[in-house]
Amino acid sequence: MTCGRWRILLVALLLVVVGSLALAAGTYEADTWATPENIVDVKVAATLKLHGVALRNSCSDEVFLRRVFVDLIGTMPTREDVDIFLADKSPDKRAKIIEVLFQRDEFAQYWSMKWSDLLRVKSEYPINLWPNAAQAYNRWIYEQIRDNTPYDEFARKLLTSSGSNFRNPPVNFYRAIQGRDSTTIAKAVALTFLGTRLEKWPETKRNDMANIFSRVGYKKTDEWKEEIVYLDPKPTDPLKVVYPDGTAATIPAGADPRIAFADWLITPKNEWFTRNIVNRNWAWLMGTGIIQEADDIRADNPAVCPELLTSLQNELVKSKYDMRAVFRLICNSRTYQQTSVPNNDTADAAVQFAHYKIRRLDAEVLIDALCWFGGDGESYSSATPEPYTFIPKKNRTITLADGSITSPFLVAFGRPARDTGLESERDNQPTDAQSLYLLNSSDVQRRLSRSPLLSKVISGNLKKSTLLIRAIYATILSRYPTAAETATAEQYFTANGLSGPSANDLAWALINSKEFLCRH
Repeated sequence: MTCGRWRILLVALLLVVVGSLALAAGTYEADTWATPENIVDVKVAATLKLHGVALRNSCSDEVFLRRVFVDLIGTMPTREDVDIFLADKSPDKRAKIIEVLFQRDEFAQYWSMKWSDLLRVKSEYPINLWPNAAQAYNRWIYEQIRDNTPYDEFARKLLTSSGSNFRNPPVNFYRAIQGRDSTTIAKAVALTFLGTRLEKWPETKRNDMANIFSRVGYKKTDEWKEEIVYLDPKPTDPLKVVYPDGTAATIPAGADPRIAFADWLITPKNEWFTRNIVNRNWAWLMGTGIIQEADDIRADNPAVCPELLTSLQNELVKSKYDMRAVFRLICNSRTYQQTSVPNNDTADAAVQFAHYKIRRLDAEVLIDALCWFGGDGESYSSATPEPYTFIPKKNRTITLADGSITSPFLVAFGRPARDTGLESERDNQPTDAQSLYLLNSSDVQRRLSRSPLLSKVISGNLKKSTLLIRAIYATILSRYPTAAETATAEQYFTANGLSGPSANDLAWALINSKEFLCRH
């Protein structure tokens, strides 16, 4: 390792120590709650009381701003966002910023990325949607989220779609399945819309579920890679079916069983439908499902807090399946706005929701942040392009439509392959290889040394170290430094000179901190 690298490592280690001091000093917590208690908190508090614990303190405004930006739009707040939010003295400013984020285009971009993971939007093996269909499918998902299509309508469009997968994008729900048999289709439907693993069902129930999709047909066209999904007209007898709750029905000859299944599924009283999606929503925002794993709902895997699950289901139905209403309820709760600092005596507090769960940023969010700092985008490619796909560097990573288009960074940092639709495909666990890349990568060094953003920050504050330190912290960590952190950085500047390279060292150290790399 070069002398410069050792210098970086030294300041990184020093700032990790200072970070623990900042934690003790209350940088991440507020003395009072900025948001009123809601139904989420009532239900969570009742469960926590059974375990002899209570909600932790509120997170600070700085922590909340960064948290809600990352969680809702997969984007870091700018220094200007930080300054404006912290200067705002309105008692409801947290609720207001949530509404602002719902309207930003990044909200639709980020959640279309998440849904594209779930719906397996991928052009190449083993999904084989091919580029035209993958792009159309992702765009359709984006438009549904942008327009706030009610979730029941969104699900019905996917379940009942027929026609060309190029011309009717939701048809790709049936195309993006590794198989054409009814059992494989039923497995994908159960995972996506019921949040359950069909392979864990009794054989009779598996067969009943598969029977519902036994009349889905596929055929090729003369268009390259196009495929038609249709109701097979050959069977002429009525179809007797049994739904997952045991309800029996007869589908008339010529009628589409998928429509009947959607009618059964999408009703306010059918908890199979609402339970799955609100549990996923909670897991996406809080890091742990009320039922965990979030896509493994079964009788012997009970909810940690059943009353909370019911309250969220009621909110979804009351709002006419408005997904943002559920996000709004969660994000405006004290439970969501808790500090991420756990009590020492609550080892299983993450499961009990007694603090916000720390976890590493999504790979796409992290590389977008590095590209934002560096002023230069990432290069992406597909291993087997059909045809060759070019992604402009200015495009955000969260907007990548196709799971086959990737980069070494995304692979190393756990972006899901989109082969199965399982939540577990995304791997946000830190690794040694990731740490080495961030600490010792010429790519990270190049991004920082050439960063227009940091260059502007440094050149505007190079005459006074305290202002420079404050500006770098606000830019990278979305908060201002503590006195202890300022003193440590001042010592580093005294020893190495107040210069652009030294300022880049500080920026590099902060990028390697757990505070930058994680949701917290």
